[in-house]
Amino acid sequence: MTGFVPARRLAVSRRLSSGTLVRVGELARNRQGVFVQYDEDYLRAHPSLSPFMLPFNRSLHRAPAQPHRGLHGVFADSVPDGWGLRLMDRVFRRRGVSPSELSAMDRLAYVGSRGIGALQYGPVSDFAPEPSPDEGASLTELGEHARELFEGDSGDVLPSLAFAGSSGGMRPKAQVYLPAEGGSAAASIHESPGMEPWLVKLTSASLPLGHEESLCEAAYLRMAEQAGIEVPKWRLIPVSKRHRRSSAVAWLAVKRFDCSPDGGRFHMHSLCGLLDADFRAPSMDYEDLIKVSQTLCRSSAVGQSQFVRAMFNLFALNQDDHTKNWAFLQDDTGNWRPSPCYDVTFSPSPQGEHSTAFLGHGSAPPLKAVQQLARQANFSSWAPAVEALGRVVEAVGQWQAVAADLGVSKDTQRLVGRRLGAAYRDNRALLGG
Repeated sequence: MTGFVPARRLAVSRRLSSGTLVRVGELARNRQGVFVQYDEDYLRAHPSLSPFMLPFNRSLHRAPAQPHRGLHGVFADSVPDGWGLRLMDRVFRRRGVSPSELSAMDRLAYVGSRGIGALQYGPVSDFAPEPSPDEGASLTELGEHARELFEGDSGDVLPSLAFAGSSGGMRPKAQVYLPAEGGSAAASIHESPGMEPWLVKLTSASLPLGHEESLCEAAYLRMAEQAGIEVPKWRLIPVSKRHRRSSAVAWLAVKRFDCSPDGGRFHMHSLCGLLDADFRAPSMDYEDLIKVSQTLCRSSAVGQSQFVRAMFNLFALNQDDHTKNWAFLQDDTGNWRPSPCYDVTFSPSPQGEHSTAFLGHGSAPPLKAVQQLARQANFSSWAPAVEALGRVVEAVGQWQAVAADLGVSKDTQRLVGRRLGAAYRDNRALLGG
């Protein structure tokens, strides 16, 4: 007897940037699907959560069957994929519930208030982990246990890791609070005064770059910033040698940009959730991304920042540029802006093509295609776009120096450098246009 009761109704709330919790509406599920209805008070005082696909009125709105397992895209953004889903499934299995029995609403109930962004759901599932403050494992213990789970060496999930592991993406990671003044010795999975919310990206020998994944992603964040791209605040957390059974050198910690300084949240919406796109398949073009960004953010200039990020992905060989790796943040009054970049790292695809196309080209886009993207991005002429391209190429060209400074091994420096050199040769004609 598992005691599992499927979720049929869930209240949806939004945590404002001030920390105040306001009710958004209600989700309900029946044989026809999942429906949502906004509350009148929310409609009167607060902005639309998803302006493209979810009408902002009191009507009942049924979610499409695909691509979000029967959820509206805005709520599907709260459900983890990859690592977070793996942890969730393991917890349910250990309690006698097969993942095949779970609806997307059951998963929302499990997430409760621990998801990324401002939305939270209740009542929280009885299966959701809720360790007391004195049950928290150290960051080193979380990292080692995550490695064992990721590599298939462990069957149980520490309650602390299950509690902290509700984020998406393939890599093992944990949502923790770190001291505002720096350091990681006092890391906690619980919110407390003097602590800031961070996402720690852990490592494993099973990852494409092994235990150097964090070092390489840190190098990419530094290069992206040099190219003029907004990046989140980040730092590397050294792994103590006496605990280094996993051979990890450092983990990358990224400060959560969905959290406000006042302990509140900003509403975060991915591109795939915003447009009900399937992030698992190539379903978007950079032209679409630029247009959506300009419309949502009510700014023509924002297209230029998205163009620069697109060009960085091209020259830096970040081909895992799918629609879940682009997001927008909304403040309490309804203003949107692109989020800082995230999950930007060396990630060539097996097919050698980007998940998001450049006017239909998965790789090596011709000059005319990139010039068209620049026009869509509202550059006054091709000349300033070429200047932006030059900054991108110059920043990516610093790979070896940046990687060496961060402690990346010479073998990995050469491996990545060789592929970046090939990407430059494939696309250098864009600089002479």
